[in-house]
Amino acid sequence: MRLKPVPEPPAALAEIAEFQRAVPLVPGSTDDCCARLRDRRDLPNRQRANDWLAFLRTLGLVRETPRGFVRTDADPTPERVREGLRDGVLFVPEALSLLRSATPAEPVTADTLFEATRESVPRHDRARDADWERTWRDRADRLLRWLALVALAAPIEGDGPRSADGNHGGYVAGGALEDA
Repeated sequence: MRLKPVPEPPAALAEIAEFQRAVPLVPGSTDDCCARLRDRRDLPNRQRANDWLAFLRTLGLVRETPRGFVRTDADPTPERVREGLRDGVLFVPEALSLLRSATPAEPVTADTLFEATRESVPRHDRARDADWERTWRDRADRLLRWLALVALAAPIEGDGPRSADGNHGGYVAGGALEDA
């Protein structure tokens, strides 16, 4: 099963370690871990903290034990984050496939990724969110920015295309994707 939540990516990969350090070394309940993440990383609410906790777990930076969550000894290297994204985050394989065929003239945008995955958005997400299309377009934008953070995607320079809601322009395959 692949993870759906995709938190706002940090400005730099090194910031992921700060999120990881906000998770305790001694197992703590989900509520305790979310409270620590919210307080230490200035997150607006428990849901955002829970999304980060799940995301860090997918990246192998946090693990769940019978007594709760703990941070792992793993460093948030670009390779680890790339592997976690590829193996555990919903629609990353589709995004990578689109990026492989993208060109500067026809880059991948949040809208492109959303349209390519629209039919695969879980039915219950559509049913519980009246504005699910915007929610999933925003998720596509965050996902592409995560891929760019770890060089799986490269933003188009200059005044490239923007999505309908004004989000970042398009992306093409990044150096790490070309090397893979």
